[in-house]
Amino acid sequence: MPTPLPPIPGTTPFDGTQARKGYALNKMCFSFNHAANRAAFAADEEAYMQQYGLNEQQAAAIRARNVLQLIAAGGNAYYLAKFAGIFGLDMQDIGAQQTGMTKDEFKARLVAAGR
Repeated sequence: MPTPLPPIPGTTPFDGTQARKGYALNKMCFSFNHAANRAAFAADEEAYMQQYGLNEQQAAAIRARNVLQLIAAGGNAYYLAKFAGIFGLDMQDIGAQQTGMTKDEFKARLVAAGR
């Protein structure tokens, strides 16, 4: 068995444990490849989450529209990217979540950094 890597503060590595933990969530995210599934989710989020057997941590993270909580609940960043469009989030929203800032604060930080 490989030696576990030391933890990186403020991160949630996506490893085998996280993959198993987030299987239902990631399977649901994969379903959003089809427009009909995105529409079904938008029409009744709770029923759609139940259809995939999401646990309460995963469902609460979806209700909160919080990408970091979704990652902590086992979400894979590549699958979770599909939620950005459904939730109406852009990369600045996600960057703000990651840094603990408001979106306006994050945008001001980007402008100050010349980005």
